[in-house]
Amino acid sequence: MDKRRLGRTDLETEPVIFGCNVLGWTLEENDAFRVLDAFVDQGLNAFDTADVYGKGKSETILGKWMTARSNRDRVIVMTKVGSDMGRGRRDLTAKWITEEVEHSLKRLQTDAIDLYQSHWPDPETPQEETLGAFDRLVQAGKVRWLGSSNQDAALLGEALDISTRNGWARYETVQNEYNLADREGFGRVQQMCVDNDVSGIGYFSLARGFLSGKYRSAADADKSPRGANVVSKYINERGLRMLAALDEVSGRVGAKQAEVALAWIAAQPGVGAAIASATTVEQVESLAKGARLKLSDADARLLTAAGT
Repeated sequence: MDKRRLGRTDLETEPVIFGCNVLGWTLEENDAFRVLDAFVDQGLNAFDTADVYGKGKSETILGKWMTARSNRDRVIVMTKVGSDMGRGRRDLTAKWITEEVEHSLKRLQTDAIDLYQSHWPDPETPQEETLGAFDRLVQAGKVRWLGSSNQDAALLGEALDISTRNGWARYETVQNEYNLADREGFGRVQQMCVDNDVSGIGYFSLARGFLSGKYRSAADADKSPRGANVVSKYINERGLRMLAALDEVSGRVGAKQAEVALAWIAAQPGVGAAIASATTVEQVESLAKGARLKLSDADARLLTAAGT
């Protein structure tokens, strides 16, 4: 499989990362263990969670699984801090980061987090305060590497400058929304990632299920609780062009539309990996196929043009 180094870290992962937002939400502990087992059985090794997912439940399930399988040294653990944990605000203050990392470490049953990410910008806290707190965690050995999420070019550029100026650990990744249909989130920072050896990690990789081909008309709105929103956002002329292109490429390469959509993300400049969730073993197998799929330049261009 095509392992990639994230930023300037020593973390190497395939171009698909397991999105742990489903743990404790649509996937309870026993079923979660089976799905997580299937993921590593496919040769995949990275897991992305956050303190806010299930208000700690996702981290807890992931920690229990790693302990039960004694595999902590064989997987990459990524989590995030800064979302509203019931305190009424997003918070990247030094005080909160210092407190909350201890909770994440306890829930994950580990001594160190491989990639600790700021979840959302906190306009009330200077980035210098946030990055200083993160650097102290790295120096203390509680965090190995740092990443960001939902940052634009101005914020990411400022953060990189602050870290360089102070000799601090820097953001090695930026996790923004990115998929064939929604390119703006990562597109705003893509060139900066390429220029500074920062790896993009895309979330909502299948556009809430649209890029799986599940939704093709207004009549499909009842296929899931989020179906109405998916249909209203994507079922239009542009969306139908993308579906037609996905159908064409998937037929040519013998892969599902979702697998092709994941392969398209992996083929883009500056991208380290795409985050995708699964709730069944069969879905995990499809994720692995998407991670292994290599698109021709012609097919990648066809897909890109369809959504332009």
